[in-house]
Amino acid sequence: MFKILLIAVLFCAAIQTKSIAQELKSVADTTITIKVKGITCGNDLKTLSENVKVLKGVTDCKPGKAGPVSAFTISFNPTLVDTKKIYQAIENTGGCSDPKEKPYKVKAN
Repeated sequence: MFKILLIAVLFCAAIQTKSIAQELKSVADTTITIKVKGITCGNDLKTLSENVKVLKGVTDCKPGKAGPVSAFTISFNPTLVDTKKIYQAIENTGGCSDPKEKPYKVKAN
C-alpha cells in the first residue's frame, strides 16, 4: 500500500513540475525579429539558425527567405541570454565559402 501511495505522489509531483516549467517558459520567452545582411544562400540561413539555437536560453530560431536582407524570428528567455549575445552569435558565424570570413551583419532597426 505504501509503495502505491508513494508512486502516486511522485507521479503527481512530476506532472505538476512539468506544468510549472511550461508556464515559466511561456511567461519568460520573448520573440524578436532580427534582420541580417550578407546571406547568399539557404545554407547560410541554416547555419546561422543552428548557431543561434545552441545559445542557452534560445528556444527557437526560424529563418525567413534568403536575400540581401533576411529576417530571423527568434524566441528566447531574456533571463538566460540577451540580444547582444544573439547578435554576436550571428556576426561571428563564418561564411560558407570561407569560414574565416565573417560576412553576416545584424541590420539596425
